[in-house]
Amino acid sequence: MSPYILSILLGIVEGLTEFLPVSSTAHLRIAEAFMKIPLDDPYWMMYTIVIQVGAIFALCLLFLERILNFMRTFPAGERGDRNWLTHPISLTLIAFACTSAPALLLRKWSEKNLGSLNAMALALVLGGVIMWIVDVWSTRYEPSTTHVEEMSLPQAVWIGICQTLSAIFPGTSRSMSTIAAGQIAGLDRPSALEFSFLLSIPTMIAATGWDLLKEIHVSKAAGAAGLASAQVVMNQERWIVLIIGTVVSFIVALGVVEWFLHWVRKHGFVPFAIYRILLGGWLLFWGAKYIGG
Repeated sequence: MSPYILSILLGIVEGLTEFLPVSSTAHLRIAEAFMKIPLDDPYWMMYTIVIQVGAIFALCLLFLERILNFMRTFPAGERGDRNWLTHPISLTLIAFACTSAPALLLRKWSEKNLGSLNAMALALVLGGVIMWIVDVWSTRYEPSTTHVEEMSLPQAVWIGICQTLSAIFPGTSRSMSTIAAGQIAGLDRPSALEFSFLLSIPTMIAATGWDLLKEIHVSKAAGAAGLASAQVVMNQERWIVLIIGTVVSFIVALGVVEWFLHWVRKHGFVPFAIYRILLGGWLLFWGAKYIGG
């Protein structure tokens, strides 16, 4: 298959799944296996990191007005009842800090022990069950928080800690972790989703930057050791393939985020939970047969 077609398809997968609670990591892993892309190829490893930039830019663009408004009202907030610790910007950064430390400490262990398709399949199923239970449970109670501007410091800390699950257990989904955590903490669906999106901006920028720097470091170390096959060698075609994937993920993510925001208000998260359970079950029982473990 042409590398340009591969790039378009992977860009679509990234843009579709990055902000939906279905795990973009698992979907990219499955897509790469179907397309027979070597999972240890340095270029494609770098490619799957870089194309996330397109999705990040899409989210930043969609939330630009909201973010600028937050900056204008810092620290008192629109209603004048916020402070340096409880303004949405502060809460986002605090939640991010609560994610970063444990995620960094446990990242190597996670990559070593939980990077297989079977581990991702289990995370998909368990995450789907949790999301289903939480979404149904939350509809039976009146939410205590209906706007991000009403969130408290403990809620942000709780959501940040729960987001760590997505870094420790690939396949869990960052969106699933933060949305479900927000609902448990008393946020309604739109507020939980909005805070999930806001928190994803620093989280994805940091995670993508970290992964890219790590890949560059490994490539340089391999080059110094004379292991040419482990280096990322770029040429005109590879640059074009990389740009195509990034642009496609940007365009697709733009549409997905807008659609998701409207969908959740009417339908909730149960359909995504069911999809996760079905996909995870398929991977557990038939995935190895069709795409390998």
